[in-house]
Amino acid sequence: MLFILLVRRATLISICLLLLTCTQAPHSQFRVLNSAPVQTTTQLNVETHIRFSKRPVDLVKYPIALGTIGPITPLYAGANRYPFSCDTMRSGLGQPEVDNQEAFGTAVFKEDKDGNITSTIVGYSKDCLARSKLRYFAVSFDGKSFEVTSISQLEEVASKNSLQLIRLEQGTINRHIYTIAMPITVQEHGTWKTSSLWNNKLIYQFAGGVGIGFRQGKVNPTKLLNRRYRELHKGFAVITSSANKTSYTYNMLLAEDTAWRIKRQFEALYGIPEYTIGIGGSGGGLAQYLIAQNSPGLIDAAIPLYSYPDMVSQTIYALDCDLFNTYYHFKSDLAKWESRSKRLAIEGLNNAEIEHKSWFYTPINQLITGQTLYRPKVYSECTHGYFGLSSLVNNPAQGFLKPLFSQTVNQQTNWSYWQDLALITQQKGDLNAPSLWDNQGVQYGLKGLKQGQLSPEEFLHLNYHIGGWKPQAKQQPEQLLFFPFIKTPIWLTQWSRHNIYNADERPAKRTQSNINAIQQAYRYGQIYLGINDIPTIDIHHYLEDQLDMHHISTSFATRLRILQHQGNLKNHRIWIADKHYTPLNEAFAVLDTWLTTKQSPVSASDRCFGEQGEVIAEGKSVWDGEWNNKTKGKCTRHFPIYTNSRIQAGGPWAGSVFKCQRISVREALNKGIYLPIDMTAYREELERTFPDGVCDYNRPDLGNPFSALNGRSDSQPLKSLQAAKSNEQS
Repeated sequence: MLFILLVRRATLISICLLLLTCTQAPHSQFRVLNSAPVQTTTQLNVETHIRFSKRPVDLVKYPIALGTIGPITPLYAGANRYPFSCDTMRSGLGQPEVDNQEAFGTAVFKEDKDGNITSTIVGYSKDCLARSKLRYFAVSFDGKSFEVTSISQLEEVASKNSLQLIRLEQGTINRHIYTIAMPITVQEHGTWKTSSLWNNKLIYQFAGGVGIGFRQGKVNPTKLLNRRYRELHKGFAVITSSANKTSYTYNMLLAEDTAWRIKRQFEALYGIPEYTIGIGGSGGGLAQYLIAQNSPGLIDAAIPLYSYPDMVSQTIYALDCDLFNTYYHFKSDLAKWESRSKRLAIEGLNNAEIEHKSWFYTPINQLITGQTLYRPKVYSECTHGYFGLSSLVNNPAQGFLKPLFSQTVNQQTNWSYWQDLALITQQKGDLNAPSLWDNQGVQYGLKGLKQGQLSPEEFLHLNYHIGGWKPQAKQQPEQLLFFPFIKTPIWLTQWSRHNIYNADERPAKRTQSNINAIQQAYRYGQIYLGINDIPTIDIHHYLEDQLDMHHISTSFATRLRILQHQGNLKNHRIWIADKHYTPLNEAFAVLDTWLTTKQSPVSASDRCFGEQGEVIAEGKSVWDGEWNNKTKGKCTRHFPIYTNSRIQAGGPWAGSVFKCQRISVREALNKGIYLPIDMTAYREELERTFPDGVCDYNRPDLGNPFSALNGRSDSQPLKSLQAAKSNEQS
């Protein structure tokens, strides 16, 4: 039997290696051939916090004329980064403009008289520039839209009251594609600056996704119009940019710099709006929190949907997920962890017997590693929500963007989310931007131990073997098996286990972050501190039962930071609804009243909605619960709030401790951290498992320059920012 198993493993590995050697993912003819040289330019200098750093004057003359190219280099977000993949073709703007003949960037091809691309290269584009132009679309009352390109289509719009004509201006600003959507009459077709239907109110559309930079990003006009058709029919104008879609970048300094320039373009054309409301989901939600915090005045109100406080904070527990799955599958008995209560005790995120589409990776990887074949039944949000996240954001050697770039560029580039923050966090001379993730001293499952869901032996085994992520410079690419005619490859290094430390006679090594990098992220506004001085309605659908990554606990992490920083919630509301109902009409109406009267209306209270849009409960206490140490309110009882792995490890609900301060195991025992479980008899095993000590979450984050330097814990107000502002003004 053993001989047969070994033969099966050897055969499978041989086939895999052969296919890995011979099969490659396809490359486009528009891939980036060579990376352009790094430019030198000014980046905003931040001494305390970016909110208090004066932005330079923009010397660009607005409006940018039609047929011309907008500013290329950011005003204060630092030098343009390369490589940079173009998306002008995918956005309907044609090939990018030629800007060099040295083969930097993407090839630009000659077009024939009918506009078809030939095989003749006329030059190259490193910055993906496009001249501004006008396009016209019609959008109906039910959100359907089409581009108006002929007289007959224009006549159709004129004949139907249900169709609204929209003038779109598109081009590039800061290399990213911008869009200005203005509702107009048919008679205004062909004009540039007319706006007789505009209600003098503006929407800034943000969008989500997980991106790591290196891309221009596309703007899909049809999708934009379908999202905002109700508001466009009411006379709102809408502006956006691919720099404000986190599928392409989480560089919030660049996002802010670009957004201001697009708003200047809009105001130069149409005048200053009565107000600007931001809206966007997931990454597009957190972008509103950060931009409102970092650069007051860009938006006057916010509707963050499915939002997190910020991206960096999300990685704290999200990058724990593959550590857990590696532990369950390859460092322990997988069948033992089929218990939903045990998983919940460790991960905090919801789980269920909902099979993930990648289930077949498990037996393949079990064969490769010699594990007992077992098909799991229980999956958590760690799998359904964060599958593959560590490879995308944390592994510079992987790079899911590689098909967009030549082999030469791929070998020269570090592909990670951390690299997208390099202008803020990377030290001179370093090859890789540092990771901000840390798990030294984290006692995974501590809360489960204290509640009796994990035995002391299970708790110790988990923490001895869990390990951490290897340094950026030591990470290796994923081993992916590509089959002809099949888009999705087979993952042979499931859960990125080859980039995770293993235990031997010593516990598996944990990951140590770079404190200076964390402090820079704080100062440059990549982390949400809780500054909330504009009306904000935080909206979620309740998706916990679907194991969706947009869990509602993030709304309360954000709220706690607001409370800790400013001591009140006068501008913050939380609305959570059944997945079949979206209360956007109500949100726009409430914010319109709030902004025009300068007072919060009664209808702006915290609330939860049912399937048909009925208000289940509303008021100040409806969302009380474990997060604020109060009896559960009506909405909390209707829509239960789950936790995450760091809360289960004893961390704060605010979720903003990047690097904990540690104390010895002896001190932890003396302080009663494990009570009501008496762990005195396990002291030696605890010390062997945590030789560098354990987290004391009653002490401040070592990486937070505003709390740690003032001796404040994560659960106390951050007053140092106001002090910093006073010092700068004096």
